[in-house]
Amino acid sequence: MHLLVKWLSRASAVIGGIVLMILIVLTTLSILGREISKLAHGWADGGWLSGFGELLIAIGIDEINGTYELTEAGVAFAIFAFLPVCQFYGGHATVDVFTSTMRPRALAWLRAFWEVVLSVVIIFITLRLYEGMQRYLGNGETTLFLQFPVWWSYAACVGAAVIACITAAYCAFARVSEAVTRRTILPEG
Repeated sequence: MHLLVKWLSRASAVIGGIVLMILIVLTTLSILGREISKLAHGWADGGWLSGFGELLIAIGIDEINGTYELTEAGVAFAIFAFLPVCQFYGGHATVDVFTSTMRPRALAWLRAFWEVVLSVVIIFITLRLYEGMQRYLGNGETTLFLQFPVWWSYAACVGAAVIACITAAYCAFARVSEAVTRRTILPEG
């Protein structure tokens, strides 16, 4: 089970990273297109580059329509895609001002407690996300520019959130087992 959850969390993070890289390229191309379009319109108004400016306008160089919609959906997915690997490796932000002086056994129980709480929160968020997807699935709402159904974004996020739920439940079980048996199961963050 440990290797499966580790593989799922890493695979989810890799997919999230690929989505973010695609969004970076998309956003960069869109910004470049918009700026080149502005230049082309300025050149086309006259001067020695008017022919080149008119050519760029005729080609249709401009910003990419729907970049904001794709970025919004992609970043939301990436957040849920990175959550499992962060959970598995204990990469969440912590403040150890008070816990740095705790005994290892007490610290293990404290970690187990917060791991259980976090898994309950992740499961709750996933259920709410699923309900939101169901609502958008039923009403047929689409995005403004690209006209793709809003529920698609929710479905991608739900898929990543389910992996986060599996990882969170496993991590909660592992941290409780660590506290009971005094053995290390999960990597330290």
